[in-house]
Amino acid sequence: MSLSLVELLVLLLIAAVVGAIGREIAGSTRGGLVTSIVVGFIGALIGPWIAGQLHLGEPLMVRIDGHPFPILWSIVGAALFVALIHLISGSRYRRRWA
Repeated sequence: MSLSLVELLVLLLIAAVVGAIGREIAGSTRGGLVTSIVVGFIGALIGPWIAGQLHLGEPLMVRIDGHPFPILWSIVGAALFVALIHLISGSRYRRRWA
């Protein structure tokens, strides 16, 4: 498995967007670009696994050099991961809506 530099950058960009959306859904504003990328990749592992267990399809799949990246379930997985982290850590941080 080898990716060119451009393909890697596109994959990182997609993971960052997916992670940022997942973090926003779960209500987390802490962290930056690297945190969003990590959350996006973890979501790409958790979300499709959950969808597979429930026998659900992926309506939005992006392929980068033949490597699939499930967008919708990655967002769901990222949001669930962030929510679980908040639950486990007992985070006292709460978003204040202005």
